[in-house]
Amino acid sequence: MNHRDCSNTKYLNLKSYILMNKRLTLLLAAGTLLVAGALLTAPMVSAKKCNSDGKDIIQTAIDAGKFKTLATALQSADLIKTLQGNGPFTVFAPTDEAFSKLPKGTVESLLKPENRDQLVSILTYHVVPGKVEAKKAVKLSAAKAVSGQKLDLNVKGGSLYLNQSKVIAADIMASNGVIHVIDQVLLPPKT
Repeated sequence: MNHRDCSNTKYLNLKSYILMNKRLTLLLAAGTLLVAGALLTAPMVSAKKCNSDGKDIIQTAIDAGKFKTLATALQSADLIKTLQGNGPFTVFAPTDEAFSKLPKGTVESLLKPENRDQLVSILTYHVVPGKVEAKKAVKLSAAKAVSGQKLDLNVKGGSLYLNQSKVIAADIMASNGVIHVIDQVLLPPKT
């Protein structure tokens, strides 16, 4: 098995991914996508898109270093072992920056034991059963989250959105599924 260190590799965001599939040729070299011409100026984000080296969703997210708040919340909600299971799962993972956009004190409040049910509801709203890669997600209008609630999916300006959250990095592969990075925490609809 060929193991690669993908930690410093740059990948195109979903908008650029869609555009390059339509207009440009990709060169695949040593596990890294090299993009020629106009896309060199396109917005890029760091992501681990190459071989997951057997790492599950949790370990892949922890290794990325941008999901500390999510990891803490998953631990508090006792969901770590679930997302280390066989899956497959698709996780729409908000970054630490996305969590910082919530009103002050929200994260701290959700991490309290008495708010565990609400935290579980929010976190399971970020997970879809199965492995849904970007090329499939852009064709969907909705998906059912593990929480049982509906996520609206649409493409605006070449970018995939879930409700109002924008996918800023797509197809980060793990041994038990795929991660798509989002710029806002998804809040389930009130029932």
